[in-house]
Amino acid sequence: MKIKYDKQTDVLYIQLNNNSIAESGEDHKGVIVDYDNENNIVGIEILNASTKLPQPNIVEYEMA
Repeated sequence: MKIKYDKQTDVLYIQLNNNSIAESGEDHKGVIVDYDNENNIVGIEILNASTKLPQPNIVEYEMA
């Protein structure tokens, strides 16, 4: 998994795997979900991230 925040464009991208993107859909305004050929989620893109998240440049990672 990779998480990238581009401060200049204010876009946060969460890449869940390295599969090729076959289709993308904007399920909610400003949130784009990328899918592979088997309809698995490849990544999630959040536009205008600083208006939707309190601190898009800070990431906490927890494993249980």
